[in-house]
Amino acid sequence: MFYQKYSIEKMKLLQNKTALITGASKGIGRSIAIRFAEQGAHVAFTYLSSVEQGQALEAELASKGVKAKGYRSDASDFTQADKLINDVVTDFGSIDILVNNAGITMDNLLLRMSEEAWDKIMNVNLKSCFNTVKGATKPMMKQKSGSIINMTSVVGLKGNAGQANYAASKAGIIGFTKSVALELGSRGIRCNAVAPGFIETEMTGKLDEKTVQSWRDAIPLKRGGKPEDVANACIFLASDLSSYITGQVLQVDGGMLT
Repeated sequence: MFYQKYSIEKMKLLQNKTALITGASKGIGRSIAIRFAEQGAHVAFTYLSSVEQGQALEAELASKGVKAKGYRSDASDFTQADKLINDVVTDFGSIDILVNNAGITMDNLLLRMSEEAWDKIMNVNLKSCFNTVKGATKPMMKQKSGSIINMTSVVGLKGNAGQANYAASKAGIIGFTKSVALELGSRGIRCNAVAPGFIETEMTGKLDEKTVQSWRDAIPLKRGGKPEDVANACIFLASDLSSYITGQVLQVDGGMLT
């Protein structure tokens, strides 16, 4: 046989790499953790209030033959984030991939939005990225390699009524990502962002079906995305398949903003 076909599904694109994923007990974060483990990565992840879900995920990941550990940690708290990075390096030996997925919404019209709602969103969505990236920079610089993936949103690109705080935090992540890419590129560290569109999760499952269908109809691919769609994009950015890509925003939106 002169050649042999290899499919990406059969390859272990993240074999023996260590990934840290924040906010991974459910939804998109959970899917990223599972897909990373399937690709051979050892997975460290954080959760906050979803203790049972975090424990269940740890067991599921370990069943795939990789090392896995969940940490109850608040990425928006600088001290906790710093300890988290140190604990992961101690427990796993390195951090090769960092996925900043932790995020929340507190929607309201600007006239009705409280200062607390603004500050909370900025801390959880944007400051958490600063906290973890700052902590992970030193071990990544030491090993002269690393891939940082920050979760933004199409809302950060186009804005949305009733989400001024959320849109601002996600737009801030884009600027942060591009700046980090410029600072750390010479050290072999890449930094990119993923901007999901309408992704069908447990949260969207609570919405009125008529409303959900109207969103699907407005998307060129005529469907909502799945958490796995976002996870697959993260696999690409975390792996050597994207070794010459940094400072970019990858939209996973079915053509919503095309």
